Amino acid sequence: MALQMALEPETAAVAHSRRVDRDVDLLATLRRREPMAAERLVTTYGDRAYRLAVSITGNGQDAEEVVQDAFWAVIRKIDSFRGESAFGSWLYRIVANAAYQRRRGRSRSRELSWEDVTPVFDDQGRHAEPVPDWSARVDDPSIQAELRLALTSAIEELPAAYRSVLVLHDVQGLSNPEIAELLGLSVPVVKTRVHRARLFLRKQLSDAMTTLDVTDTHDCA
Repeated sequence: MALQMALEPETAAVAHSRRVDRDVDLLATLRRREPMAAERLVTTYGDRAYRLAVSITGNGQDAEEVVQDAFWAVIRKIDSFRGESAFGSWLYRIVANAAYQRRRGRSRSRELSWEDVTPVFDDQGRHAEPVPDWSARVDDPSIQAELRLALTSAIEELPAAYRSVLVLHDVQGLSNPEIAELLGLSVPVVKTRVHRARLFLRKQLSDAMTTLDVTDTHDCA
């Protein structure tokens, strides 16, 4: 899947290794209440936390406020972190909870449902619509900007429940059990949501690639 490659070039394994190393030092800094601890927390996790928050709230301003509140909560509660889970998972749980509370507190005219964006499945639960394999073209520099734009738009169309799971799995690099614990879901539900969200993104990106091919053909005519 091209999601992490398009949004963050480093692999999940490399990202996880680097995250573990820097978390040890960051955690010690937070526990010592060093003056620059809050700034280091923002530098290390700010972008990732914001992407998670905006994937749930669907609103940039709300996401910024959520992250600010969540980070202050992390700083205040740092002594309650016992290391039973990864520090990042603990932090993401605080961010996710704050984001869901913010979303529930705002009146919404209509919450987008999965049926609004879902791919078509047959009676056996298989993807019923044929999707061309365009994966070999994702490395083409001439379409990278268009691909990123199409991917971002597709992610924004996903219902919040699917968007947050996808971001945690394919961008943040969390495992299915970690996401299940973080969001209070079962592992099978996490797997299903990731799978369906990926199918939807693949369909949207396939449509975008088809549009690009048509445009290229017209330009060459």
